[in-house]
Amino acid sequence: MADRVDLKNLTQSQLAELVLAWGLPASRVRQLFALIHRPGTRDFSGMSAFKREIRAVLCARARLSRLEPAAVQRSQDGTVKLAFRLDDGAVIESVLIPAGERHTLCVSSQVGCAMGCRFCLTAKMGFQRNLAPAEIVNQVIAAQEHLIASGCVRATTRQLIDNLVFMGMGEPLANYDNLVTALNILMDNSGLGFTERRVTVSTCGLPARMRDLGRDVRVNLAVSLHATNDALRSSLMPVNRTHGVEELLAACRDYPLSKRQVIFVEYLLIDGVNDAVDDARALAAHLRGIRCRINLLAYNETAALSYRSSGQARAETFQRTLTGAGYLVLVRDSRGADIAAACGQLAKGQRDAQGVLPGHPAPRQ
Repeated sequence: MADRVDLKNLTQSQLAELVLAWGLPASRVRQLFALIHRPGTRDFSGMSAFKREIRAVLCARARLSRLEPAAVQRSQDGTVKLAFRLDDGAVIESVLIPAGERHTLCVSSQVGCAMGCRFCLTAKMGFQRNLAPAEIVNQVIAAQEHLIASGCVRATTRQLIDNLVFMGMGEPLANYDNLVTALNILMDNSGLGFTERRVTVSTCGLPARMRDLGRDVRVNLAVSLHATNDALRSSLMPVNRTHGVEELLAACRDYPLSKRQVIFVEYLLIDGVNDAVDDARALAAHLRGIRCRINLLAYNETAALSYRSSGQARAETFQRTLTGAGYLVLVRDSRGADIAAACGQLAKGQRDAQGVLPGHPAPRQ
């Protein structure tokens, strides 16, 4: 099995090259690519659209990886956290967030994270490894399968998940090549078919890779800013010591945007740290010239870290200050905090006999 090629790691063009090398008909590549990424596909034996000889070659030379949740936790607000144990024993988490009839999937890109943000539980894991393209794509397919099994009915499988946000475990742009390959697979109309307005990639601030992303693939960009002076941001986010605020904002100004696109500026409100009116005024000044929407995030408190949430009153004052300066500002609801599925709470640990992460509630059946 280890010698077989995992076709889930390949874009359609890469799959075409491989199929030709194996002497299989190029005319069937698009159909094969679509079947590979259809929820419920387990192997090649059930692909009755292909002749037995073609299936035999695929079975001998290729494989289809997949992810099945090792644990499922459901929040009181409907958020679902899916924990996946990978082939090497590592565990990653994805979060499925409902909003009425719509669903957003928060996707992980690494096992752990090397960025070391002080307010994030994933950072406490450290960095273990990058996810392969298949491990990224399979989170989406597994979430689709979960929705189908839960009774969610849509006209097409594409409509099961409305938006993908790369805001899970890891820094997506630090796993750049695998990320872009996964995005090309996810956004291929022959496969999963997500459009650019349905996909958002978040970064803590890697300016060179932000420019690469703007050149290589069209998606929405979210930037985790959280402070506007270098001293404070460096104390919260060590990446700022290498790439300061002005360098990061310059990359934001250079990011190519379509007519209706904006950059999403994420700002985590931490009590007594970055939530004063002067901080809001500084943020407004720094973002001049950047077509953006500001998302204010409540800090999700955890016993493992000493930071505290700013509270509703301070958040509303911060919002009014920015709105008065002419910005579109949303105060984002925290979702899934009761199952440690909210922003900054995803963290892999050793699992007990029930398959539950230490400190997390048991899955609801």
